[in-house]
Amino acid sequence: MRVVEPFVELARGLWTTLKYLFEKKVTVQYPEEKKPVKTRFRGRHALKRYDNGLEKCIGCALCAAACPADAIFVEASENTDEKRFSPGDRYASTYEINMIRCIFCGFCEDACPTEAIVLEDNYELSFTDRKQAIYTKEMLIDRVPEGGKPTPQKTKPGVYTRSVPEMKDPQD
Repeated sequence: MRVVEPFVELARGLWTTLKYLFEKKVTVQYPEEKKPVKTRFRGRHALKRYDNGLEKCIGCALCAAACPADAIFVEASENTDEKRFSPGDRYASTYEINMIRCIFCGFCEDACPTEAIVLEDNYELSFTDRKQAIYTKEMLIDRVPEGGKPTPQKTKPGVYTRSVPEMKDPQD
């Protein structure tokens, strides 16, 4: 009986190999092929803009206050009609996220009153030293949309009286 037992185990192992040999492959040839992510996936952060090119971030730092890992640093400056970055009285002159500390919880996204910070579907986050792990405003902000103007913009006095847009019902 002891002589037959190794051959039985060998046959079982070979059967497992042969069973999966003709099934559909699950390997993705990354980076040529990229697997689609789920709709609720939280990846790399992005700072959004309005259609006219103004930044949505008003420098309120609620995202930094909500961050449990203390990964976000926001420094606000005053907007003027000659140099306008956002619709509000202030804008984020410095916006940094330490990606080593970030736990991708989404609290910053939930806390933002203007929906400026969004965790998108980009999962390609690599860096070789700590300085590269700090994502600055220039790295995070979206490009100016077509038809919009880059910031800072010169605006007429009294055009922007509200920094937080009218609230709408949440969409899932």
